[in-house]
Amino acid sequence: MSNAIHEIRERLEKEGLDILRVIFADVLGTTRSKYVLTSELERGVKHGPAFCQGVWVTANDGGVLDAGNIVSDGLQDFITKLDPKTIKNLPYETGMACAIVDAYNPDWSENLFAPRTILKRIIAEYTKLGLVPVVGPELEFYIAKKIDGKYSRAHENVGFVYTTGAMVDPDGTFLRIIRALDKMNIGVVAANHEFSPSQYEINLWHSEALSAADRTFIFKTAIKDMVAKEDKIATFIGKPWSDEGGSGFHLHFSVEDMHGKNKMHDGGAGLSDISRHMIAGIVENAAAITALCNPTVNAFKRLGPDTLAPYRANWGFDNRSCMVRIPPERDAGTRLEIRVGDGAANPYLIIAVILAAGLDGIHRKLSCPQPAEGMAYDNESAPILPMSLKEALNALDANENIKSYLSAELVEVFLALKRDEIMRYEKNVDDPNTRAVTGWEQEEYLSRF
Repeated sequence: MSNAIHEIRERLEKEGLDILRVIFADVLGTTRSKYVLTSELERGVKHGPAFCQGVWVTANDGGVLDAGNIVSDGLQDFITKLDPKTIKNLPYETGMACAIVDAYNPDWSENLFAPRTILKRIIAEYTKLGLVPVVGPELEFYIAKKIDGKYSRAHENVGFVYTTGAMVDPDGTFLRIIRALDKMNIGVVAANHEFSPSQYEINLWHSEALSAADRTFIFKTAIKDMVAKEDKIATFIGKPWSDEGGSGFHLHFSVEDMHGKNKMHDGGAGLSDISRHMIAGIVENAAAITALCNPTVNAFKRLGPDTLAPYRANWGFDNRSCMVRIPPERDAGTRLEIRVGDGAANPYLIIAVILAAGLDGIHRKLSCPQPAEGMAYDNESAPILPMSLKEALNALDANENIKSYLSAELVEVFLALKRDEIMRYEKNVDDPNTRAVTGWEQEEYLSRF
């Protein structure tokens, strides 16, 4: 490793990069990081850098919870190891690159609070079956400003879905984002204004699941940083405002064999047995999946009947009213689109839980229910998804199949953080059952997610 670090240092110095920002996602999906001087790289990353385990149990409001025995054990350290494949130059920061690090305990055993570690373990289970999960992420987000203590959209021009230019990007912020992301080589291919004012979508190429999660994590981090430098915020949360549409985090998901052959179709126009088992696993575990795919109080204000967001645990062929949509492409393009995700979801955990549910379907050879037809919101043969974070957390806590693919440590911390979040929401909002987006949600989530 020392020789590899030496080569990385030489490469960074040759490119005029004097800072390496090492980053990882905590349980909530927040980007945690340190600056390491390139000149000190060998010493700076040889045994770390180290972080306090308390980062895993730090809530959005800065409170530190005692879950996973982290506080009880004295807030011990964990160490990190740089993944050289993830190094990306940051064109919006002079002289800086970033790299993702994995978390380990001081004895170099896996740290099971770390979302990236959990995703890697689930991918390894697919490898045992001779399968490679491939993921294509789709994310939407808003650009907003805070004026006189109130969050406002960057512009209010309506009716501009699938457009570009000054009418939907009056300050050029979005265009600058696209150009910078292109230089980062993270698979950005195209972008446009979305349905609601100041809402945007950027398309990422599909790739092997870990790469897709890494690229999505860097993508979200970079966008939020770039927009913040212009004294605005980029927010991926599901429902920032009551009067406009929500932002989703859709996953296109398929599996290939070790030679790159798509295993989702039956050789013709139909779906393979593997594909049907995975659909069955996702639908059967839908309630538990919802917790990690929609990890905020706010997320459930996006979901519901007649919203073009999922409402029931169902699937259908090219049907956007379903939780799982099968796009019309076949052969190498055969895939599932899981539409339940919220933009605030941790990229590693949303991919991990979807893969876990698909794996559960394969392992148990679950039978696929009949596909929904037409607008599926009133199809009572499929159960309604959880309609609150509290309900979703209870479903996750009760689902031993899904929990067994994750880790007890991560699930305990996730549940503790989110139940604390619910408690603070209910304490600070007059009507916790309101479908309107509250000021508490905007303060809690908009700038962070």
